[in-house]
Amino acid sequence: MADDLNRDGVRNQVKGFGKEVEGKVRNSIGGLTGDSSEQLKGKAQELKGKGQRKIGDAQRDLDRDLDNDDL
Repeated sequence: MADDLNRDGVRNQVKGFGKEVEGKVRNSIGGLTGDSSEQLKGKAQELKGKGQRKIGDAQRDLDRDLDNDDL
């Protein structure tokens, strides 16, 4: 189970980072084109990515804690 947590944690960290970057790009494009709707969508996507990345961090931390308890 712990291996699953670590693997899922890494997956969430990577996907979350990707969403953050995509959100920043959308926000920037919206700013350059004057499209406030696109900026908001970008900011929302960026926050969603940060949240997913934090979930991944927590999963990996929990995995480490479970591994340390086995010692």
